[in-house]
Amino acid sequence: LLEKSVVFLTADSIEPVLREQSWLHSAWDLANLYLSSMDAELLGPEAPSLLGLSQETTCYVSANYFAEPARFNDYVIHEAAHVFHNCKRATAGLVETRTREWLLLLEFRKRETFAYSCEAYGWIAEHAKTKPARLAMGAEFVQGAKRFADESVDPEELADIVRAACGARHGW
Repeated sequence: LLEKSVVFLTADSIEPVLREQSWLHSAWDLANLYLSSMDAELLGPEAPSLLGLSQETTCYVSANYFAEPARFNDYVIHEAAHVFHNCKRATAGLVETRTREWLLLLEFRKRETFAYSCEAYGWIAEHAKTKPARLAMGAEFVQGAKRFADESVDPEELADIVRAACGARHGW
């Protein structure tokens, strides 16, 4: 599912990606995402500075992803996390019922919290091979969690989720 959902915006991929967009605003955001990765002038002063963008079951990531990431950052994991709440179970090859239609049912207001939690814990799990190392990195993340949250995310809730994931017996 994720292999088909992650699109890296490159010189070769940007034109077809822009042409297949249904909404002009999406094309505008993606064009700015690509231009930003090329250190080119954006399409306007109100253009957002993005490193990734998710739409429905596709996540777009700029070439800046391959630059040395900051500690606890993984934009692919962050954007891919959004795919899970935007995807129906049938799309993933799972049984869908009247009461279980979505792969992951999240409150809309908790979607960014989920994505940031996945991003931070994914980075920790990649860099810490033991539970004590995960706990130490989790404690470090908790100290600076405010830096990772935006206006839609409660930094204390984010810190609690990552702390719990790091302390789980077999990871999250």
